[in-house]
Amino acid sequence: MQRESNLKNAALMARRQAALPKGLGQTFEIFVDRAENAEVWDVEGRRYIDFAGGIAVLNTGHRNPVLVQAITEQLGRFTHTCFQVLAYEPYVELAERLNALAPGNFPKKSFFMTTGAEAVENAIKVARAYTKRSGVIAFGGGFHGRTMMGMALTGKVAPYKAGFGPFPAEVYHAKFPCAQHGVSVDDAIASIEALFKYDVEPSRVAAIILEPVQGEGGFYIAPPDFARRLRALCDQHGIVLIADEVQTGAGRTGTFLACEQWDVAPDVITMAKSLAGGMPLAAIIGKAEIMDAAAVGGLGGTYAGNPLACASALAVLDVFQKDNLLQRSRDLGERLMANLKTLAAKNNAVGDVRGLGSMVAIELCKNGDLHQPDADLTKRLCAQAIQRGLVLLSCGTYSNVIRILVPLTASDALVDEGLAIIEASLAAAQAA
Repeated sequence: MQRESNLKNAALMARRQAALPKGLGQTFEIFVDRAENAEVWDVEGRRYIDFAGGIAVLNTGHRNPVLVQAITEQLGRFTHTCFQVLAYEPYVELAERLNALAPGNFPKKSFFMTTGAEAVENAIKVARAYTKRSGVIAFGGGFHGRTMMGMALTGKVAPYKAGFGPFPAEVYHAKFPCAQHGVSVDDAIASIEALFKYDVEPSRVAAIILEPVQGEGGFYIAPPDFARRLRALCDQHGIVLIADEVQTGAGRTGTFLACEQWDVAPDVITMAKSLAGGMPLAAIIGKAEIMDAAAVGGLGGTYAGNPLACASALAVLDVFQKDNLLQRSRDLGERLMANLKTLAAKNNAVGDVRGLGSMVAIELCKNGDLHQPDADLTKRLCAQAIQRGLVLLSCGTYSNVIRILVPLTASDALVDEGLAIIEASLAAAQAA
């Protein structure tokens, strides 16, 4: 169909509302026409700075030329065979490189799916196949996808779980450590021990899954001591420890994987989002003996490990190395944190500034009290920001956290421009 000329956001939104279900949310009533690095332009020609990055998908930026070239070259060869039918070398090379990058002094194997939720589902599958157990422990505030198992694991009801139950059985939730809200590492470990006492014996638990930094939950960071104690608990009871790195992976936290900053290694790691720089690809990386537990034919998918996506992911790894993006992530995080802490010092609505690498957030509250989350101010701030040309997302259990996921390839000048918009938008939101 020939593309219309003079497209308008409002007209396209009317078509969208008529054709698509209400359950498919829309943060901003904007339709994109083109994008480059950390900027996008809508169909009406208006420019926006992108501090959302497609929800952590664009660490290497929109249309990174190295990725575009790799995808184009693969497009000229073939687009699909189904890897389980006819194999191709980029899939194998990508697995080899991820195995080498993942922490842990043990043999590893990897395989690929298409989405983060699929990666999580398959991590649970391999853990159950390996342990011959069924129980899974996740954490309050965690997000693991919108599939049935993903929703069961997710520790937030609205909007992700409301109206969709019942969910798969034998999924249990413990407390996630959060010093800002009075949950210590001791409290979190005690909540797992309580599950063992009141709900499920540890010998029936296949896996414990956590995000090294909670994404949708509010960018709360799992302390390394918590990881150490989880590792010891899992070793004691023969439980598989899964790090869900769908949002934290691919350099967002200053290391390629956030769990590299622990001094213990998980057994299985899930990745997606920025792994392929905008192409749909997810990875499950783990101890070889665990990954080999599933029977032949038990893993896979028709589009899983699509050759275009594998080519893009290999290019992502090349860009990280060539452009030193891990150091850039750390430098960018320092720049964001310094600016936002200056803002917090003069505005008590900013109750906390936190981050790991360039995975940075501010938490908004009333009267400087983190126990009084201000979701309304957060919503107004995002609305003011988009009017000023900045794409900004909120998150958190109480919807009062602003998260920054700007591409690592963004220039300092562009980042500073976006930060200035945040400050102006906060002032306008408070005055509204």
